[in-house]
Amino acid sequence: MKKYVAECIGTAVLVVLGCGTAMLVGCDAANGSGYLLTALAFGLTIVGMAYCVGNISGCHINPAVSLGVFMRGGLSLNDFIGYVISQVIGSIIGSGILAIIFGVGGVTDKTGGFGANGLAGVNGNPLAGLCVEIVLTFVFVFTILGVTSEKAGHGSFGGLIIGFTLVLVHILGIGLTGTSVNPARSFGPALFAAFTGNSAPLASLWVFIVGPLAGAAIAALLYNYLEE
Repeated sequence: MKKYVAECIGTAVLVVLGCGTAMLVGCDAANGSGYLLTALAFGLTIVGMAYCVGNISGCHINPAVSLGVFMRGGLSLNDFIGYVISQVIGSIIGSGILAIIFGVGGVTDKTGGFGANGLAGVNGNPLAGLCVEIVLTFVFVFTILGVTSEKAGHGSFGGLIIGFTLVLVHILGIGLTGTSVNPARSFGPALFAAFTGNSAPLASLWVFIVGPLAGAAIAALLYNYLEE
């Protein structure tokens, strides 16, 4: 149970700090600093959580990562299901915290939708959005599997490598889909955006579930093949 609680906390923190930064600074094309600040917020949160709850749960805080680890034999089916449920609950809690900060606090949400993912950067084309999410998640999960492999020997630097890889995929992906690579991260903000009258993120949510899970599955299959 403790590892599920750790996954819930880690995902909530990721949503609060990552999506919260996007909401505060904005991620429009004219504001390049907003891109970088948001990318850094997501990546540095992963670094922090890796050294905080990594020894408890492995710090997946992402169903796509959990799927990759499961396919590599690092999680049982029961734990995989428990991790995903915990991550989704954490995302909802994190979004609720943002609702309090930006609602009661009167702070303007510059993303217009709790930092939710969308298809505006790919002109509303779901196929292009799927491609973006599959490729970026593949890179992210492929890196994680390599870093955490028993043959890697990265030791205490693993969290830094993973965190800065997340920064990297955000730098490309923010302007295209907002960068999900994480179905749980996408779920809570899309849900709360719908509560406030913006249903677009919820309508396209399937892209940010299918894309990351497909990218993670491809990464796991390929890594299994390469490491045999």
